[in-house]
Amino acid sequence: MRQELMSLPKTLAEDVARNLVMVARLLDEEPEQAYAYSRVALRLASRVAAVREAAGFASYASERYAEALAEFRATRRMTGTVDLWPVMADCERGLGRPERALEMAGAPEVHKLDKAGQVEMRLVAAGARQDMGQDEAAVVTLQSSELASNAVHPWTARLRYAYADALLRVGREREGRDWFAKALEADHNGTTDASDRLAQLDGVEFVDAIDEDDAAESESEPQRPDTADEAADDEDDADDTDDDVSDDDVSDDDVSDEDDVETSETSEEPVGGTDESAPDEDDSDDEVADESAHDAEGSDDAEKAEQKAEAADGTAPSSFLDSPFREPAAHGEPKSDDED
Repeated sequence: MRQELMSLPKTLAEDVARNLVMVARLLDEEPEQAYAYSRVALRLASRVAAVREAAGFASYASERYAEALAEFRATRRMTGTVDLWPVMADCERGLGRPERALEMAGAPEVHKLDKAGQVEMRLVAAGARQDMGQDEAAVVTLQSSELASNAVHPWTARLRYAYADALLRVGREREGRDWFAKALEADHNGTTDASDRLAQLDGVEFVDAIDEDDAAESESEPQRPDTADEAADDEDDADDTDDDVSDDDVSDDDVSDEDDVETSETSEEPVGGTDESAPDEDDSDDEVADESAHDAEGSDDAEKAEQKAEAADGTAPSSFLDSPFREPAAHGEPKSDDED
């Protein structure tokens, strides 16, 4: 491939090489993306055999068998080799022409293939037989010296796997299981699912341990109410608490009102008391107040004495806050009985 790309200008060769690298990297896991990169490389260098071959394999992996067959034929014309003969026959199978694939399996080109190519051609021919409903013929097609050999080659696992599957198709389950086991022994790179097929025949069921652990944790956790329900309950509790606080405030207001009423009644009680004792107490208080006022006139002691006299008088509250239902008494000299 390097020699073929050297025929291109350096910058163009680098671009083509990058796209071919991406094709090889994505071919097995992301065939569609590999196909897209192959088309770019094909537009840049359609006369390079390596580019046509890469485009053919990308089309084959993405099940575009007609395009793949056209690219493989172009590659064969450009290189003159028959290495792609088995995959070209398999493209015929993909296009629904198994008879054509069988004709290619008997063509002289097969004898020019190496051992690996001949095994691939045998696999394609057996698949074509199965496509045509000839399951017994497919079993016979796969029986060969390569299958009977105990040596392990890159193609050994796939050959044994195909033979085991063909045996299952004709009802030879016990033999098929044995060949699946042999395929598993030769499959060092995991190219087949022989282990899964073998477990299926043995009745073994694989369970994802991660999913099982998650399920166990979900079952062990106690059921919790929804967050929305919890929030709603909290709001209801808060509302109830607010209502209780409001009720308590109302009760406190009622108690305060009752206390104020009792205080007012107590302050006014001397006025509604015995008529005989009230005038005497007023006269005595007036005399004490007059004497105090004359002795400390013009000084601060006079004001203090006056406040004490007013405090001693039960008919007037000490301040407006003591009785919210009465106006505060004017500060000054108390009224005498004569003024009344």
